[in-house]
Amino acid sequence: MFPRLFHIGNFSLPTYGLLVSIGVLLGLWVSVRNSERQGIDPEHAWNLGILVVLCGIIGAKVLYIVNDWAYYAGHPGEIFSFASLQAGGVFSGGLIGAFAAAAWYMGKNRMPALRTCDAFAPGLALGHSVGRIGCFAAGCCYGKPTTHFWGVTFRNPLAQAWVGTPLGVALEPTQLFESAVELANFFILMWVLKHKKFDGQVFGAYLFLYGVARYFLEFLRDDPGRGSLFNGRMSGTQLIAIALVATGGLIWWLRPGVKALGTQTAR
Repeated sequence: MFPRLFHIGNFSLPTYGLLVSIGVLLGLWVSVRNSERQGIDPEHAWNLGILVVLCGIIGAKVLYIVNDWAYYAGHPGEIFSFASLQAGGVFSGGLIGAFAAAAWYMGKNRMPALRTCDAFAPGLALGHSVGRIGCFAAGCCYGKPTTHFWGVTFRNPLAQAWVGTPLGVALEPTQLFESAVELANFFILMWVLKHKKFDGQVFGAYLFLYGVARYFLEFLRDDPGRGSLFNGRMSGTQLIAIALVATGGLIWWLRPGVKALGTQTAR
């Protein structure tokens, strides 16, 4: 819709970058506040949040390139092109990168792992919700052609030039669907956090809720870079979504042991 917010001389401000930055700051603020309420050192929470954001961005870009490696292997210079940097990446790759960084930092600083994840889960959902509006503005992560009344038609040539968005065709507004899902998840997770009965309850709920939503949203996506498995019957992102659902369900199923683990880690 509006890939570039404004352009002055050689300087331009991509709408995607601005909205993602706002989402990151909102998510960090919520996460640190939740961490304090969970008895976690706010300084460690800030450091963890910044590290997770950086590694999440790297992870999203890496999985985006890996999923479309057939192209990038033949065009290695495109890995660091403006179009590749402008693309949002694969959020599931960001989750993997963020989880790996979080596990290292929490272990190093002896932070209560599951309780910390509980504190960060609502902020992650909120930041992702805002970021997906940025995707909509840029035209990336677009959906399949549709005849439904909610179809969105992109006409800005920058969207096609930067991220390959089809122009003049009504598309499923998958970015807005996912933004709405994550906003709903934010409110659900904040309620669960307020009433939680064991460490890991909020985090497990986030993994389950987002995994289910992302699995089904993938059927509406039409942008490249998400991988293809089983002769195109499933995307790589859907496989990761299934793993998220299974992990979230396992955390809830093992909740007595999870509570004990959280208590031990907090010492």
